[in-house]
Amino acid sequence: MADSTGSFDAAITGIGMVTAAGVGAGPAWDRIRAPEGTAATRVPALTGTPADIGCWIPSFDAARSIGRRKAWRLDRSSQFAIAAAAEAVADCGLDSSSWDGTRVAVVIGSGIGGAASWEKQHHVLLDEGPLKVSPMLIPMLAVNMSAGYVAMEHRARGPNFVTATACASGTTAIGTARELLRQGVCDVVITGGTEACLIPSIITGFSQMGALSERRSDPTAASRPFDADRDGFVPAEGAAVIVLERAEDARARGAHVYAHISGYGASADAHHATAPEPEGAGAELALRAALKDADIAPDAVDHVNAHGTSTPLNDEMEAKLIRRVLGDRPAVTSVKGVVGHSLGAAGAIEAAITAMTIDKGLIPPTANLDSLDPAIELDVVAKAARPAKVEVAVSNSFGFGGQNAVLLLTRS
Repeated sequence: MADSTGSFDAAITGIGMVTAAGVGAGPAWDRIRAPEGTAATRVPALTGTPADIGCWIPSFDAARSIGRRKAWRLDRSSQFAIAAAAEAVADCGLDSSSWDGTRVAVVIGSGIGGAASWEKQHHVLLDEGPLKVSPMLIPMLAVNMSAGYVAMEHRARGPNFVTATACASGTTAIGTARELLRQGVCDVVITGGTEACLIPSIITGFSQMGALSERRSDPTAASRPFDADRDGFVPAEGAAVIVLERAEDARARGAHVYAHISGYGASADAHHATAPEPEGAGAELALRAALKDADIAPDAVDHVNAHGTSTPLNDEMEAKLIRRVLGDRPAVTSVKGVVGHSLGAAGAIEAAITAMTIDKGLIPPTANLDSLDPAIELDVVAKAARPAKVEVAVSNSFGFGGQNAVLLLTRS
């Protein structure tokens, strides 16, 4: 068993992504670092609903990515997870056909799971009767199955589970994965987040609560984190998966390390079901916990990949939090200006982009930021990517129920 106290670096050695900005980590990074506005458009599945725009991924071909036989029996959220995990494992340079699977864990975050399959089969039940409902309905909809299927693909027989902390799920998964490594219960963790619920019931629910942008006549301009004219988030689907190893193990085999996960913090607002605590008191607990875990001072943070949802309440709260704890030094960005808000996958996508930011020395801009809200007193990167040597970065995630999770990443 490894020592579970003191500082601990988990090395990110593989990255895989499926996003509206691109299928694959490379294409996604290229679009995010040079945005042309949000990758949002009309979503055919949402036609006739009060909110018919989103960041969906029409270019994702499940049959080509994971095989037709597998694709037909999996929910889209599991398809994304499998595709992203395959890229991440290939990228890390380990061979899952020969590794000791008993020492490999899988931890995936998902806020809603297989809701699309559930909604589709409910219509089948009502329209065609119970005998027409798919016998695969339960494994399609169960939230744990994305982790289960990834494990089957890669012979990963260690701890296997899904974290569900709403829009913080992907971040919670990565933080939890790091703890498994720290505690010595595994040597490799395939971790990240996935979500695929651009479906009428879910999106109408968000619309009814007033969380979504009303800028439906101009979808590409709808997600605008920290902008004075922001009016709600743009829903998205997607996944990101990373491979984590102990830093010393990665060094020993000469692996490319994008960045280290050096700190993690989590907390609850205990305030409101959907609204953040206005001053960010709960989120501050998570941020300070991540700093303490990494033994890094607040003034050492160079960059913040913000939760930055483009909602009035979240962005104002988060800006106050960053200013209060980290000051005005860090360069701040939100990738949701490009990829929208993919709920349980968001934190994983943002952690992956933060790692690539550190690795490539380039901070992506916040898309659609035309006029910074005067109440947001931060250095928010806009218009163009900013070259920077980022030694320490923070990635924030917050979710309904007052769920807060923060990762602290450092240069390898």
